[in-house]
Amino acid sequence: MLSVDTTVQSGQQQFDEQVPSRYALRIGEIEALVISDGVLLLPAETMSTNVDPVDRAVWLDDMFLPPDAFDWPLNVMMVRRGDRNILIDSGLGAEYPDFPRAGLLPQRLAAAGIDLADLTDIIITHMHMDHVGGLLVEGIKEQLRPDLRIHVAASEVEFWKSPDFSQACMPEPIPTVLCSAATRFLNEYGSYLQTFDEECEVAPGVTVHRTGGHTAGHSVVCLESRGDRLTFAGDAIFPVGFDHPDWHNGFEHYPDESARVRVELLKKIAATGELLVATHLPFPSVGHVAIDGDGFRWVPVIWDF
Repeated sequence: MLSVDTTVQSGQQQFDEQVPSRYALRIGEIEALVISDGVLLLPAETMSTNVDPVDRAVWLDDMFLPPDAFDWPLNVMMVRRGDRNILIDSGLGAEYPDFPRAGLLPQRLAAAGIDLADLTDIIITHMHMDHVGGLLVEGIKEQLRPDLRIHVAASEVEFWKSPDFSQACMPEPIPTVLCSAATRFLNEYGSYLQTFDEECEVAPGVTVHRTGGHTAGHSVVCLESRGDRLTFAGDAIFPVGFDHPDWHNGFEHYPDESARVRVELLKKIAATGELLVATHLPFPSVGHVAIDGDGFRWVPVIWDF
């Protein structure tokens, strides 16, 4: 299995975890590790831009969440299949002082005993800063192997050449920062990119599917082996999306399409009984989906030591 040590010596520096930040599981022959990159504190209104504030306040109160701002978890995944070591998204990075509790992926990979030089592939679900920022940290690129493959939808690359924010409701200055991060990512890693149109098999049983909606090329990752299945849903699903899949998120560039994608994805996961992991669900973000009236119900797995 992927390492689950609580500490590891790296040079002269030891990373000592004070809270759980990684969770290991198997999908058939596929080894997977959910890793927390930390949490982002964001305004509550960004999670429901198309609803009455009273309805949002009721939901937040029912969930024992504060009314004005709440923490969005930020999860990534490591996947190992055969000789392929695959990182799914890279977290926030280190250059955003307004988010001091995120951007922890480099330390947490080191704490798990994962060497960046061993990565054979990286999958980018989409090019928002909290998904590509970890690759922009100083000194990270130099540790990656020259034959690394970075998989991203071709439509995502095209989207960020002239991004459309007309339907998004993001607080300033986030649109400017998103554009900067995406541009830097393309400039620094363009030669590593392996683009695909609708679907790409990265390794046996590890497949990326473009969904669109959140961004033009937003994608999810499906793991399947020996009858076991797991979908890493990226930003297709947020915590409120189970109870209210029609609520728009301010970070969705195409909110109506995002809602359609969310409903279809949740229906599929509920029907198959497979596991779900998503970027912004509470860590370790491993659970099932059940149909619940006109909405859905999140059923977390029991923590398996």
